[in-house]
Amino acid sequence: MSRNYNDHTYIDGELFGILIRSGAVRLKQNIQRINDLNVFPIPDGDTGDNMYLTLSGGIREMDQEKNTSIGRRARALAGGMLLAARGNSGVILSQIFAGIADGLEEKDRVSLTELTEALDSGVSRAYEKVLTPVEGTILTVARETAQALHFTDEETTLGEYTDHMIRAMHDSLENTPELLDVLKEAGVVDSGGAGLYMIAEGMAEAVHGDAAEGTVEPAATTGQMPNLELFTEDSILEFGYCTEFLLRLTRSKVDVDGFDEQVIIDYLSTIGDSIVAFKDGSIVKVHVHTMTPSRAMEFCQQFGEFLTVKVENMMLQHNHHMEQLEKKRGNHDQDDNNSDDGAVIPTVKKKRRHYGTCVVSSGKGIQEVFRELGADEILEGGQTKNPSIQEFLDCFDRLNADVVFVFPNNSNIFLAARQAAEMYHDSDIRVIPSRDPGQAYTAMSMLDISFDDPDQVEQNFISNMEYAATGMVCRVCRDYQNDELTVSDDGYLGIAGQKPVCASQDKVMALKDLCEKLGISEREIVTVIFGEDNTDEDREKVRGLFREEWPDKEFYEIDGQQDVYDLIVILE
Repeated sequence: MSRNYNDHTYIDGELFGILIRSGAVRLKQNIQRINDLNVFPIPDGDTGDNMYLTLSGGIREMDQEKNTSIGRRARALAGGMLLAARGNSGVILSQIFAGIADGLEEKDRVSLTELTEALDSGVSRAYEKVLTPVEGTILTVARETAQALHFTDEETTLGEYTDHMIRAMHDSLENTPELLDVLKEAGVVDSGGAGLYMIAEGMAEAVHGDAAEGTVEPAATTGQMPNLELFTEDSILEFGYCTEFLLRLTRSKVDVDGFDEQVIIDYLSTIGDSIVAFKDGSIVKVHVHTMTPSRAMEFCQQFGEFLTVKVENMMLQHNHHMEQLEKKRGNHDQDDNNSDDGAVIPTVKKKRRHYGTCVVSSGKGIQEVFRELGADEILEGGQTKNPSIQEFLDCFDRLNADVVFVFPNNSNIFLAARQAAEMYHDSDIRVIPSRDPGQAYTAMSMLDISFDDPDQVEQNFISNMEYAATGMVCRVCRDYQNDELTVSDDGYLGIAGQKPVCASQDKVMALKDLCEKLGISEREIVTVIFGEDNTDEDREKVRGLFREEWPDKEFYEIDGQQDVYDLIVILE
């Protein structure tokens, strides 16, 4: 454990550097968690990366500053962050620290009262430089935290100060969804505010002698190149381009000293949003989200020349972010808010709604289908994978709905869902008696929650399930025999109504017999959900079966990727 500074009543340049570095390491350790919170202003999943690259770029400059006064070190940090600032969150973070540096100017060390005044300066500068400040973001968290720190006096210790800071910041961050509907809808806190909280937590740990351990690598980029196939020739650009550059004003083009960046802001407002533009000496930092980045650069080049330029396709960023979230779901990662580093980011319920749906399912593909059909929450589960009662209760909490409809999709899971429903009192929980994924698929395919009466919605779900006949084909792991069926090891059983109804050593023949048992001749639509063990050859054999035996049926297939049932067939 490193030295603690709990009893200090001041901060000098050396301690300032220690605190900032510990904050950066804590931020680095939580980059992905912060990325995953990102839904505002664009759900592109790069807030953690941008904030870390901004802060680490500042630390590189701070480490090169020979003068150890807090004023000079803070100025070096702010200057480096200006040059390294990335993304909306990074630019705002750089301005918070630039304002702090203004408040620490020419000082060797500062009291905690003076530090609070510097924080006020940082907040004021950030609000001033953002064209349209939005409450419920990093700006709010910084402002409310600074306001809460005005309790300090000459006897306040640094330990008391940072403890109070963390409590105030946590409360402010937890409240961000109440100020910004997009956060409330998604059930998350603001990602930029969470990044600031991580920095503050790392600083507080250093004060208590438990500085976050790790290295800060300013030159490294933390993210990976997105898969370029996520934006194809058929894609449509919805979010535009995140466009950032540093413009050096030149005397051959403009009066550098008298130049007012408002002229840039006024123009950018006509072609984009998320605008931040500010002048620092002869450098203007510009950030804008626009469909036409070339117009932004062409306009600004009349005032000077570019030092750096970054243009990123935000649809590609967004699609990459969503791909990474899907991989996390598929790997059954632990809840990010219970990570091993001890950091706790507040969790929030989604905005209260009238109806919510919870579907229990296994297999990435079929889970995605349920999401597309309107499922609000997916619980991993199925044969041999029963979710616990606590998992149901946590799911009901996340849904935060007046009425919750649950599709257990397995008789073994049905009882746990019913037990959880009886234990939960904040919502009206309706457990739909779905015994397999096919029943839930049919019910959700005709989802209609326009009725105010939940009894009507529930009855519609149950009635819709009756339209479908569902069966499963699964491989047996040992010889199987009953009064009517016999199949040897590695053969296949066809199951309907939770009972084996046919058997074959061949998967496709088992499917054929199963369809006949389910009454395919009286049905019009066939949907086959393929499990993860099917080969391309298996898929083609199944398609051939329906082409040859039942060419008059509408045939659909889903790459369900479930692990227990090789094939699930739904007849409607």
